[in-house]
Amino acid sequence: MHKMAKSYFVAEVPSLVVKLLLLTVLMATITTTGAQIGVCYGTVANNLPPPREVISMCNQRNIKRMRLYGPNHDVLEALRGSNIELMIGVENERIRDIALNQASADDWVQRNVLTYGNVNFKYIAVGNEIESGPIAQYVGPAIEKIQNAIYRAGFGDRIKVSTAVHPVILQDSYPPSRGSFRQDYRAFLDPIIGILLGNKSPLLLNMYPYFSYIQNRANIDLRYALFTYPSVRVQDGEYGYQNLFDAILDAHYAALEKVGGGSLKIVVSETGWPSAGGDGQVTTQENARIYNSNVIRHVKGGTPRRPGGPIETYLFAMFNENLKHGDPTENNFGLFYPNKSPVYSTNFN
Repeated sequence: MHKMAKSYFVAEVPSLVVKLLLLTVLMATITTTGAQIGVCYGTVANNLPPPREVISMCNQRNIKRMRLYGPNHDVLEALRGSNIELMIGVENERIRDIALNQASADDWVQRNVLTYGNVNFKYIAVGNEIESGPIAQYVGPAIEKIQNAIYRAGFGDRIKVSTAVHPVILQDSYPPSRGSFRQDYRAFLDPIIGILLGNKSPLLLNMYPYFSYIQNRANIDLRYALFTYPSVRVQDGEYGYQNLFDAILDAHYAALEKVGGGSLKIVVSETGWPSAGGDGQVTTQENARIYNSNVIRHVKGGTPRRPGGPIETYLFAMFNENLKHGDPTENNFGLFYPNKSPVYSTNFN
C-alpha cells in the first residue's frame, strides 16, 4: 500500500520518436523515448474504473509511463500489448522473505514479470519509503536477488531494480550543495547505492515541494514551490534556483556525490499537489493545475547541478483515492475523479 511521502526538505532562506515502419505501425505505435512524464496508478479506493478503461484513458491522454505500487494482476492484464512503460513495486511486506531467499525472488519475478512478457516493464521498485527500521537492512539484499532473477531471465539490460526513498533521508538540504544523508540512514543507504552503481540503476525519489512549503511557510515563497517565481530565489555558489523542485532534487544529487554515488541518475518516482482537503488558499485545483503543468514542462530539461538531460518524473496520482488514510489532502492528489472526468486540465503532450 502506498504511503504518501512527507518531505522534510529544509526551507530556502530570504519528441516522441515515431518508428518508420509500415504505415499501420506508424499510425498505431508511438515510443516513449521523448515522454519524460508518467503517472502513479494508486488503487486505494473502492470506486475506480476497470483497469482496461484506465489504460485506454492513458492512451488517449498520451500518458506513456506508469507506476504501479504492487503486482495488481488485473492492471497487468490490461497493460498487455500496450506501449506504456511500467514501474512495478515489490510490496514492503515481501522484502524480508525475498532478501533471505533467492527462490522467493525468482518466484516473484516469474509470477509478476515473466508471466506478462508483452508488458513493457522498465523498473522494479523494491519497497516504497522504507524507514531506517527493522526492514531497512533487507532492502539491499532484496534488490540484489530481484536483479539476479531479472538477469537470469535475460532482461538485465532492460529492467532496472531500485527502491523508492523520500527526503526524510536528508540531514542537510539548504543550500542544495550542502545536501547530505542522515547518519542513521547510512547503514541502509550506502549498500543500496553501491548496488545501484554496479547495476547502472537509478535511485527512485518521492518528493513533494507541497509538503516542504506547508511545513515552512515562513521561509518558502509559494511561487517558488509552484515554479512561478519570476527570478532566481536561491543562489548557491554557481547554481541559481528559481524553483523548489530543482533545489530538492539537487540536494539529493549533492548528498549522493558525498558518498561516491555522483554518477547515479535520480528518477522522481512521485510528485504532485493536492487540489482539496487542506488550506483553501494552497490546496486548490488551480494550484494543483499550475504545479503539475509546470512539472510536465520543466522536466524536459535538467537541474542547475545536472543540466541538459531530462528528468524522468511520475505524477501522483491518476485518481483521487477515497480509502487513503491520514490528512484529507491524501484523498485529493488525483488528476482525475473516479468517474474519469479531469479534476483540472492537464496536457501531457
